[in-house]
Amino acid sequence: MTGDRIGWDSARMDLDIAPIGDRTELFQELDGGWPVFMSKDPTGGLYYRHMDRLWPEFSMLAVDRDTGRAVAKAHSVPFAYDGDIADGLPEGGWDWVIRTATHDHLGGVKPTMISALEINIRSDLRGSGLSSVMLKAMRDNAARHGFTDLVAPVRPSGKPAHIQEPIDVYAHATRSDGLPVDPWLRVHVRAGASIVNVAHYSMTYAGTLAEWRSWTGLPFDRTGPVEVPGALNPIHCDVTQNHAVYVEPNVWVHHRI
Repeated sequence: MTGDRIGWDSARMDLDIAPIGDRTELFQELDGGWPVFMSKDPTGGLYYRHMDRLWPEFSMLAVDRDTGRAVAKAHSVPFAYDGDIADGLPEGGWDWVIRTATHDHLGGVKPTMISALEINIRSDLRGSGLSSVMLKAMRDNAARHGFTDLVAPVRPSGKPAHIQEPIDVYAHATRSDGLPVDPWLRVHVRAGASIVNVAHYSMTYAGTLAEWRSWTGLPFDRTGPVEVPGALNPIHCDVTQNHAVYVEPNVWVHHRI
């Protein structure tokens, strides 16, 4: 377990962690951290455009009380699900849960559980163990609202370094101590989560070859798979049809609260 950060030094910083409320301007401190192409998912746009109006109590912001600066954020949504989690959660993953939460809110459907969507740490604090603090805050917030289940379509942070490895293999790979080889999955398992199943098309989005060139700086001039830094698996490029499509897998985990 050498080199793992497993806890946050609370003496390092006095944190105020609470729902975002009217502090959305502090989000600017937390911009970045994702490859440019990750911001092109249209379903993500649906969530981030309306999150402060539809689910304000389920986005947490951590602020350094001494400086007033934002240090981290954690987004989640309530949604209704009547299946047995142990039997597997939907293959559509991140996109599916955002659409489901939106439909439920508009239709007045009572939610039954919470799904995490994103935890983002300020760039100078990444690797400090703060992600575990924000995950705990998300779990605690779900409990305060009466929920006993929190799931998450996790984006395995170490997968880009193993871009050709099948997600079904990588998601279940463990170290000698039995914990996942993936750092972000490891955070969840240490917090008490169990790995449920892979969501094979958790995020799906397309663009013209010109758009992909602008997003990645790569030529996209040959039909076939293209390895893009930050992607979890190769992107499908079709020069004849002038488009490329990225289908990202995530890994569903379940926290029993």
